[in-house]
Amino acid sequence: MIGYFKTVFLTAWAFVEGLWITLRYLFKPSVTVQYPTEKLVPYDAFRGMLIFDASTCIACSLCAKACPSACIALESQVHPETKKRVPKAEWYTLDLGKCNFCGLCQEACPTKPKSVWHSLDYEYAFSNRDEMVRCWKQGFPLAGRVWDPKKKAFHDLESYIPVREVQGHR
Repeated sequence: MIGYFKTVFLTAWAFVEGLWITLRYLFKPSVTVQYPTEKLVPYDAFRGMLIFDASTCIACSLCAKACPSACIALESQVHPETKKRVPKAEWYTLDLGKCNFCGLCQEACPTKPKSVWHSLDYEYAFSNRDEMVRCWKQGFPLAGRVWDPKKKAFHDLESYIPVREVQGHR
């Protein structure tokens, strides 16, 4: 008989403890974000998609050499008269399907400010493999453009909405 009342008391006590926890959190502010309309900005150390700035790049290829997955390719400009290489990037490509977002390319970049860095963008969807390869040339946006093999032209992704394109304090 004592065991029965002990079980009833312990069960009732556990129930009251659960209600007390619920009551405490009832009056605290909500931490839920309404995702489609509200978006969280990640911490500064977050490594999202790579962004490239062709105007600051000196075409040293240190980012391509530092990349462990070999997803970066670039070519420097050639002076039309002297046929010598100029320290500016003619084109720069990045295959996001191969990139493991390690940040070694950003660390290897010697320019100030960095010509390649990780953005804070975290929502990407691609409908085919070709959209994973981003290309940059002079005048292209920081997020790059995608080569369309059917149209044989570069185009912007319609679904791309950047969280923040600015480097900040990097």
